Amino acid sequence: MSGTYRAWRVEREGEPGLGALRELPLAPLREAGGVLVRGAYAGVNYKDALSAAGRGKIVRTFPCTLGIEHVGVVEASDDPGFAPGDAVIVHGFGLAAERDGGFTQWLQAPADRVVPLPAGLPLAEAATIGVAGYTAALAIDAMQANGWTPCAGPVAVNGATGGVASLAIDMLAGLGAEVHALTRQPDDGWLRALGAATVVPPLAVGGRPLEAATWSGAIDSLGGAALDALLRTTKPDGVVAAFGNAAGNELVTSVLPFILRGVRLLGINANSPMRLRRRIWARIGTDLRPRHAASIGTTIGLADLPRALEALLEGRGRGRFVVDLGA
Repeated sequence: MSGTYRAWRVEREGEPGLGALRELPLAPLREAGGVLVRGAYAGVNYKDALSAAGRGKIVRTFPCTLGIEHVGVVEASDDPGFAPGDAVIVHGFGLAAERDGGFTQWLQAPADRVVPLPAGLPLAEAATIGVAGYTAALAIDAMQANGWTPCAGPVAVNGATGGVASLAIDMLAGLGAEVHALTRQPDDGWLRALGAATVVPPLAVGGRPLEAATWSGAIDSLGGAALDALLRTTKPDGVVAAFGNAAGNELVTSVLPFILRGVRLLGINANSPMRLRRRIWARIGTDLRPRHAASIGTTIGLADLPRALEALLEGRGRGRFVVDLGA
C-alpha cells in the first residue's frame, strides 16, 4: 500500500492541547498481520477526552492515535474468520492506550480483537451505539441475569443525557420498562422522545440509610453520592448496575440496602472477553437495538474533534459525537 491517511494523534506525554490531525504513511500498516480495517466512523467517549487532555495517564505508548473504538469494513485479513467487505467494530483491549486507536482512516488490529457487526446494522448506527451502547447493553444484560425484568417496576437512569445513559434509556424503554431519567439538564423533551416516562432532578435523599423503596433497578453513570442515593431507594431484590465515576470514585453507604432489602450492586466493565462481546453485540442487533440512534448521534469530522473533546470535558455533551472518518 502507498499514500497517506489521516489520524488524530498525541505525540508525547504531557503535550499541551487535545492532540492534532496528522498525515501518516500507509505502507507499514500490513506488516503486523491480523485484520486491516478501512475506517468509516468512530464514536467519541469521555475517556478519549481525558486521554487527549493528558489526564488519568490512559495512553501508555507514544506517539498514539486516540479513539477507543473504530467501525469500518475489512479491507484485508490474515484470519479466515474475516473476509474483505465484512462490517466490524473494534473497541477496548488497549486501543488508544497500548496501541493506536480508532480516530483513523485505517486501523490494523489482531483478529481476536475484532467483532463482526450484526447483520443489518448500518455502520453509522453501529458507531453511534459504540462503546457507550455496548456498556448500556452489558448493564441491562447483567441486570436481567440477576432477576430484573422490564415489568418489575420503575427503573432509574442517572446522568441521563450522557452517551451510555441516553442509549440505556432507549434500550430499556424498547424492552417495555418504565424509565425515569435523572439529570440536572433542563427537560426539553429529548429524553422523553427516547422513551423516558419522566425526567427529574438527581435524587435528594435524607440521612437515613434506607429511603422510600422506589426503583426495581437502576443504571448508574456517576458513582459517589449519586450511587449511594440509588442504593438507598431501590426496592427489595432490586438491581443496580454501576459503570461510571463522573461524580467521584468513592462510595460511602451502609450495608442495609444489601442485607435488609437484598439489593444487588453490579459492577460493569466494558472491557469484557470476546465471547461476551459477540453475544452482547448480537443482542444490540436484535432486542436491545436502540430505536432512536439517529437523534442520539451528532456527526462530526476528524478536524472537529477538539470541539467535541472540550464539550465532553466540560460536561456539555449530549448523546454521542460520531466522527465520520471519511469526511
